Amino acid sequence: MSSLWTVGRSTCSGRDTSPASLLSPFSLCHILPIRWQTFIGAVLLLLFGKLGWVEMSRITRSAALSWLPASLLFVGNIYAGSRALSRIDIPFFFTLQNSSHVVSYVILKVVQREKTQWLKLISICLMMLSAVNLPLNDPQFDYGGYLWAVGHLFCVGKSGAYRVFQVHYKSSNLSDIEQQCINYVFSVLLLAVAAHPTGDLMGALEFPSLQSHTFHCGCCASALLGFLLLLATVRLKSGLSLEHFRVWMFLSKVTAVCLSPFLFFMDINAPSLICVVISHVGEALFVYSEREL
Repeated sequence: MSSLWTVGRSTCSGRDTSPASLLSPFSLCHILPIRWQTFIGAVLLLLFGKLGWVEMSRITRSAALSWLPASLLFVGNIYAGSRALSRIDIPFFFTLQNSSHVVSYVILKVVQREKTQWLKLISICLMMLSAVNLPLNDPQFDYGGYLWAVGHLFCVGKSGAYRVFQVHYKSSNLSDIEQQCINYVFSVLLLAVAAHPTGDLMGALEFPSLQSHTFHCGCCASALLGFLLLLATVRLKSGLSLEHFRVWMFLSKVTAVCLSPFLFFMDINAPSLICVVISHVGEALFVYSEREL
């Protein structure tokens, strides 16, 4: 879910191909909405829980503290993901993000010592090879964008492994809604504290569209859509088996990759396209190997 939520939150189109700094106004166009969206998401989720429109019980202090590492990874996921999306095309972003399965696989392999499945190992190799070769074939290679993408995929991979660890050892009985509520609140607090050290605060004051009502309306609309996407995903996850849910998430990513060239200008050559295709073939094999468990 995190991958599509990161892509869906962006209110800007295209990519930054200039050699500007990582705190350029174009990047801020992707970063500023995060604060709007996490704040509005937290308010709506708490309000819906108070009104009884979503099932959310009282979150104990011990449960919240046990989930804080995952919340920290969530912040890294959305922050680094938004930075990367401002500089990398969506198909390339998903190709890099697929390699987060490699991170989760290695961590779970070490912790749980699962028996090696050849099909899963082949899928992992395909996704890893695609991610390694993509920067070498990207016609608009951007070092900063790929650096943020690496941080994003590590956060996604570790977050997935931590979630599985929590479920396996039953160290947390939080529902998906309650976990997301903690993520939202923690994100609002951490991003507010980090605004000055990261330079986002000063950059925001100089942002050209800061006084634009269209920009702020777009942020609010994106926050509302992100919140509705969260509710729809939780409902879909509760109504389907885990295998079917993974299949739908994979199909949604493929759909986003296929539609993105019609919505944004992209410079994709044959080698980079092959990397994208092989990566998603690898993910399809990975989803199928999980189905066999």
